[in-house]
Amino acid sequence: MTDTHTPQVLGRPTGAFVGASWVALGLGASVYFIGLYNAHMTLAEKGFYLSVFLLGLFAAISVQKAVRDRAEEIPVTGAYLGVAWSMLLVALALMAVGLWNAELLLSEKGFYGIGFAMSLFAVVAVQKNVRDLAAFRSVHPEPAPKEHTTYPTMG
Repeated sequence: MTDTHTPQVLGRPTGAFVGASWVALGLGASVYFIGLYNAHMTLAEKGFYLSVFLLGLFAAISVQKAVRDRAEEIPVTGAYLGVAWSMLLVALALMAVGLWNAELLLSEKGFYGIGFAMSLFAVVAVQKNVRDLAAFRSVHPEPAPKEHTTYPTMG
């Protein structure tokens, strides 16, 4: 057995997967924000849930990027990867504790939890697609449109 690194073949994500990822992110974030806007909470509570949501999205993107960088042998410090994972876990814990202690109906708690989880999953998929498309385009640049130097003649 040899210990050689096999090159990864870059594939272009399908339009359906890219579209589904964006729709899932838009849907998850939209229902979360609409629910937050309509909630009978103090402004401080709404700020808490908004901040935790944004922290979770940023942390999920950071984890995805750091893990992918390491897989592609791009240097990532252990400290950065540790902070990214820690912040993702903190966001999940804050959301769980916040919803557990919130004076909301169980259905409302589920609504926020599902919107948050769906958005975290979707933002990782969107980040993956963005990165895959950029890598694919760097290897397979789109050809420049051809210039027509003569005018077509009518028959």
